[in-house]
Amino acid sequence: MILYELQCANRHNFEAWFKDGATYDSQAKHGEVECPLCSDTVIEKAPMAPRVAKSGLAKDTGKAAADGTGEHRASEVAREILTAMKKVREHVEKNNEYVGDKFADEARAIHIGDAEERGIYGEATAKEAEELADEDIAVHRLPWWTRRNS
Repeated sequence: MILYELQCANRHNFEAWFKDGATYDSQAKHGEVECPLCSDTVIEKAPMAPRVAKSGLAKDTGKAAADGTGEHRASEVAREILTAMKKVREHVEKNNEYVGDKFADEARAIHIGDAEERGIYGEATAKEAEELADEDIAVHRLPWWTRRNS
Protein backbone atom coordinates (compact mmCIF):
# COMPACT_ATOMS: atom_id res chain seq x y z
CA MET A 1 0.00 0.00 0.00
CA ILE A 2 1.16 3.52 -0.78
CA LEU A 3 -0.25 6.80 0.46
CA TYR A 4 -0.22 9.74 -1.93
CA GLU A 5 -0.92 13.39 -1.21
CA LEU A 6 -3.08 14.46 -4.18
CA GLN A 7 -4.41 17.72 -5.55
CA CYS A 8 -7.31 18.35 -7.91
CA ALA A 9 -7.46 21.06 -10.59
CA ASN A 10 -9.35 23.22 -8.06
CA ARG A 11 -6.30 23.02 -5.75
CA HIS A 12 -7.97 20.87 -3.06
CA ASN A 13 -5.42 18.64 -1.31
CA PHE A 14 -6.33 15.18 -0.05
CA GLU A 15 -4.71 11.83 0.69
CA ALA A 16 -5.52 8.48 -0.88
CA TRP A 17 -4.20 4.93 -0.52
CA PHE A 18 -3.32 2.78 -3.52
CA LYS A 19 -2.06 -0.77 -3.93
CA ASP A 20 1.06 0.58 -5.66
CA GLY A 21 2.22 3.42 -7.91
CA ALA A 22 1.03 1.67 -11.07
CA THR A 23 -2.48 1.37 -9.63
CA TYR A 24 -2.57 5.11 -8.95
CA ASP A 25 -1.24 5.89 -12.45
CA SER A 26 -3.88 3.70 -14.11
CA GLN A 27 -6.79 5.02 -12.01
CA ALA A 28 -5.76 8.66 -12.47
CA LYS A 29 -5.33 8.17 -16.24
CA HIS A 30 -8.87 6.76 -16.52
CA GLY A 31 -10.48 9.47 -14.33
CA GLU A 32 -11.18 7.02 -11.51
CA VAL A 33 -9.57 9.16 -8.78
CA GLU A 34 -12.00 11.81 -7.56
CA CYS A 35 -11.58 14.81 -5.27
CA PRO A 36 -13.72 14.22 -2.15
CA LEU A 37 -14.51 17.94 -1.95
CA CYS A 38 -15.57 18.81 -5.50
CA SER A 39 -15.65 15.48 -7.41
CA ASP A 40 -13.04 16.75 -9.88
CA THR A 41 -11.23 13.91 -11.64
CA VAL A 42 -8.28 15.96 -12.90
CA ILE A 43 -5.88 14.82 -10.20
CA GLU A 44 -2.12 15.15 -9.74
CA LYS A 45 0.29 14.08 -7.04
CA ALA A 46 0.94 17.01 -4.72
CA PRO A 47 4.42 17.73 -3.42
CA MET A 48 4.93 15.88 -0.15
CA ALA A 49 7.65 15.37 2.37
CA PRO A 50 8.72 11.77 2.98
CA ARG A 51 7.83 10.27 6.32
CA VAL A 52 10.99 9.05 7.93
CA ALA A 53 10.77 6.62 10.82
CA LYS A 54 12.86 7.35 13.88
CA SER A 55 15.90 5.17 14.28
CA GLY A 56 15.27 2.19 16.54
CA LEU A 57 11.47 2.40 16.35
CA ALA A 58 11.08 -1.30 15.57
CA LYS A 59 13.40 -2.27 18.40
CA ASP A 60 11.69 0.10 20.89
CA THR A 61 8.14 -1.07 20.24
CA GLY A 62 8.95 -4.61 19.32
CA LYS A 63 6.11 -4.45 16.78
CA ALA A 64 6.82 -2.06 13.91
CA ALA A 65 8.92 -4.47 11.85
CA ALA A 66 7.01 -7.60 12.80
CA ASP A 67 3.38 -6.58 12.19
CA GLY A 68 3.77 -4.37 9.10
CA THR A 69 3.03 -0.95 10.63
CA GLY A 70 2.14 0.50 7.22
CA GLU A 71 -0.57 -2.10 6.69
CA HIS A 72 -1.81 -1.63 10.25
CA ARG A 73 -2.07 2.13 9.71
CA ALA A 74 -3.86 1.60 6.39
CA SER A 75 -6.43 -0.60 8.14
CA GLU A 76 -6.83 1.97 10.88
CA VAL A 77 -7.37 4.77 8.34
CA ALA A 78 -9.87 2.61 6.43
CA ARG A 79 -11.85 2.02 9.65
CA GLU A 80 -11.83 5.77 10.38
CA ILE A 81 -13.09 6.51 6.87
CA LEU A 82 -15.88 3.93 7.15
CA THR A 83 -16.91 5.34 10.53
CA ALA A 84 -17.01 8.87 9.11
CA MET A 85 -18.98 7.67 6.06
CA LYS A 86 -21.50 5.98 8.37
CA LYS A 87 -21.98 9.24 10.30
CA VAL A 88 -22.48 11.18 7.07
CA ARG A 89 -25.02 8.63 5.84
CA GLU A 90 -26.95 8.70 9.12
CA HIS A 91 -27.01 12.52 9.08
CA VAL A 92 -28.22 12.64 5.47
CA GLU A 93 -30.92 10.01 6.09
CA LYS A 94 -32.12 11.73 9.27
CA ASN A 95 -32.25 15.25 7.84
CA ASN A 96 -33.27 14.81 4.19
CA GLU A 97 -35.97 13.17 2.09
CA TYR A 98 -35.14 10.11 -0.02
CA VAL A 99 -36.38 10.55 -3.62
CA GLY A 100 -34.78 7.47 -5.17
CA ASP A 101 -33.93 7.53 -8.86
CA LYS A 102 -36.00 10.71 -9.32
CA PHE A 103 -33.19 12.74 -7.72
CA ALA A 104 -32.24 14.77 -10.80
CA ASP A 105 -35.86 15.63 -11.63
CA GLU A 106 -36.66 16.58 -8.04
CA ALA A 107 -33.49 18.66 -7.62
CA ARG A 108 -34.33 20.53 -10.82
CA ALA A 109 -37.95 21.10 -9.68
CA ILE A 110 -36.76 22.48 -6.33
CA HIS A 111 -34.23 24.72 -8.09
CA ILE A 112 -36.82 26.32 -10.40
CA GLY A 113 -39.46 26.59 -7.66
CA ASP A 114 -41.87 23.89 -8.87
CA ALA A 115 -41.35 21.82 -5.70
CA GLU A 116 -41.02 22.59 -2.02
CA GLU A 117 -37.49 23.60 -1.03
CA ARG A 118 -36.00 20.89 1.15
CA GLY A 119 -32.99 18.63 1.47
CA ILE A 120 -33.17 15.52 -0.68
CA TYR A 121 -31.00 12.53 -1.49
CA GLY A 122 -31.22 9.70 -3.97
CA GLU A 123 -29.57 8.23 -7.02
CA ALA A 124 -28.39 10.00 -10.15
CA THR A 125 -26.27 8.85 -13.03
CA ALA A 126 -22.95 10.55 -13.69
CA LYS A 127 -24.55 12.22 -16.72
CA GLU A 128 -27.48 13.51 -14.65
CA ALA A 129 -25.10 14.89 -11.99
CA GLU A 130 -23.05 16.61 -14.71
CA GLU A 131 -26.19 18.14 -16.24
CA LEU A 132 -27.29 19.45 -12.83
CA ALA A 133 -23.86 21.02 -12.30
CA ASP A 134 -24.05 22.60 -15.80
CA GLU A 135 -27.39 24.15 -14.75
CA ASP A 136 -25.76 25.56 -11.56
CA ILE A 137 -27.84 23.28 -9.36
CA ALA A 138 -25.76 22.50 -6.29
CA VAL A 139 -25.46 18.77 -5.65
CA HIS A 140 -22.85 16.73 -3.85
CA ARG A 141 -21.90 13.20 -4.73
CA LEU A 142 -21.34 10.99 -1.73
CA PRO A 143 -19.82 7.54 -1.52
CA TRP A 144 -22.65 5.20 -0.61
CA TRP A 145 -23.07 1.51 -0.08
CA THR A 146 -25.96 -0.88 0.27
CA ARG A 147 -26.96 -1.55 3.84
CA ARG A 148 -26.52 -5.12 4.95
CA ASN A 149 -29.71 -5.04 7.04
CA SER A 150 -32.02 -3.71 4.32
